Amino acid sequence: MAEHGYELEHIKTAYPEIQAESLEITIIPGLEWAMSKYDRPIMIDDSGLFIDALKGFPGVYSSYVFKTLGNDGILGLMEGKELRSARFECCIGFKMPGKDPFIAKGVARGSIAKKESGTRGFGYDPIFIPEGDSRTYAEIAVNEKNRISHRGKAISIFLKELPGLL
Repeated sequence: MAEHGYELEHIKTAYPEIQAESLEITIIPGLEWAMSKYDRPIMIDDSGLFIDALKGFPGVYSSYVFKTLGNDGILGLMEGKELRSARFECCIGFKMPGKDPFIAKGVARGSIAKKESGTRGFGYDPIFIPEGDSRTYAEIAVNEKNRISHRGKAISIFLKELPGLL
């Protein structure tokens, strides 16, 4: 955001996060809660890994599942599965005081690797191979990953719309 002329303040705080079938639905109450506490422009990022062979699991539960099962648990669930397609989704929610929320959604399609590979990134990065590549997110340099990732795509959409939202 800084390279685009925007200054952000990171407020590290837990907020009520409802569980629903999509990231778009879960992010709105978080924005409303943060707005009630801080009464200034608020931006929230929520992401999830959706695996086709697991009917979209872990999806909106990605953070909890990673904390409890980790990559080893996901790879265990995928053992013997031929269908390995998956997608990462990222929703960036933004709200100005007195205005409706805006959500920018980015999607990165790919597949689940057979084993962990790479040391960069975090979370599911060592097991997610983006479409058109043979490397996991954890094997890709951060500047390249930012261009192709779900979060990078969501930020790009958000930045295009932000001047009209302010």
